[in-house]
Amino acid sequence: MIFNLDNTTEFPDPRYGNLDGFYAVGGDLSPERLIKAYPQGIFPYFAFRQDPIIWWAPQERYVIYPDEIHISHSMRNLMNKKRLYCTFNEDFEGAITGCACADGRIEEQYAWLGPELMQTWKELNRRGYAKSVEVWNEEDYLVGGLYGFVSGGCFIGESMFSLEPNASKLALIFLAKEMQKIGGTFIDCQLKTSHLESLGARFISYEEYLTVSLSENMPDWSKLEK
Repeated sequence: MIFNLDNTTEFPDPRYGNLDGFYAVGGDLSPERLIKAYPQGIFPYFAFRQDPIIWWAPQERYVIYPDEIHISHSMRNLMNKKRLYCTFNEDFEGAITGCACADGRIEEQYAWLGPELMQTWKELNRRGYAKSVEVWNEEDYLVGGLYGFVSGGCFIGESMFSLEPNASKLALIFLAKEMQKIGGTFIDCQLKTSHLESLGARFISYEEYLTVSLSENMPDWSKLEK
């Protein structure tokens, strides 16, 4: 079943949506709507130059548990060289701009991260719902990063970018290690890719996902903000 959100501010139960994750159309991209959506595993993903808004809610969730993250030999070499370093939520605007615009992404016909959605995410960051990881080179130039929504014990990853090889992988590894410090449960990767699979991501059920994303035991993310 595909739901129509044009006449409602509430999200129907995703378990009654399509098994492939295609869940609903319509609605808006207000901060209030996204605050309701993400803890339920619902996210917008559509070409921003086209209508309508399309929402997804996969019933199998692809996640990385911080203590299971796989660090390859090449990534360990990169980390040991200390040529790149990471920060947490120091430059959210830079991270989301990189995700939208790196390699000319925003000019592509089916680009999904457009100006309206970016503004919503910046507001979510101001309210404390959205966080970022930034990757910097030796010249303190932003060369990679990611951002996402925090809910319960999970970091719901939304997008990432690299201007240097493996910068986005480094951001994910950094995030996993930082989450271990504050008791975060998992990183929601939303969709399966070979990139994420190589880092140890795996599927869990939607029910298991909700026990974490809706939990009131949220880590203290402020401990990572220096």
